[in-house]
Amino acid sequence: MATEPLIDRLVADLRPVRPRTLRHDAMVIALVCVLELLLFFGMGSMRHHMPAMMPMPMPMPRMPVHRMPFWWKLSSLLLVSLLSGAAALLSFRPPHAPRRMMPVLGCVLLAILATGWAIDAGQGGLQSLLERLDWRNGLTCTYKMVMLSMPAVAVMGVLMRRGAATDLPATALAAGLAAAAWGAFMFVFACPSNDPLYIVVWYALGCGVVTLFARLVLPRVARW
Repeated sequence: MATEPLIDRLVADLRPVRPRTLRHDAMVIALVCVLELLLFFGMGSMRHHMPAMMPMPMPMPRMPVHRMPFWWKLSSLLLVSLLSGAAALLSFRPPHAPRRMMPVLGCVLLAILATGWAIDAGQGGLQSLLERLDWRNGLTCTYKMVMLSMPAVAVMGVLMRRGAATDLPATALAAGLAAAAWGAFMFVFACPSNDPLYIVVWYALGCGVVTLFARLVLPRVARW
């Protein structure tokens, strides 16, 4: 068969493809996250005394001690989710390398841990280590965080597959961390504890499980 007729046959049914944009991908992820959050609240999952924890008194230096851990974990998880999500979205396109953002994320995580330690030291907790960790509730919290992260992992996987990431392992790592932090962010509103030690241990475990899952699965799903 001649080359030109063959090419004509191959391209005969092609249609123009609308180019993807960063804004479109960000809107898709935001829509999924907002819907999941509304569903989470609609199911009555929020702690009954959560409204009392929400108001942020002014000025900030006078914030009551019992509210500081709540705002620390809420703002920290949202920040990690936004930064790692931005790194993942950018890396869906060939010119961007997610590894450039890793040092920044590492510094942010260290700063979050240091802030949590400072809050904990200020509280001067006297409970025993095992009582503070409360491993039974901790394992339950970890499971719930993992489940809440799965929708974000799924939408990240779909967008990653439709994209053109050149560094699949690093992109999957950033996507997994973003999804994990988002799931943990939502769980803050249902979390039974404000103890910084409890938060660091069990939230880190939950986020670690989701991030590892995404790192192992998403590169296989998104491989060209």
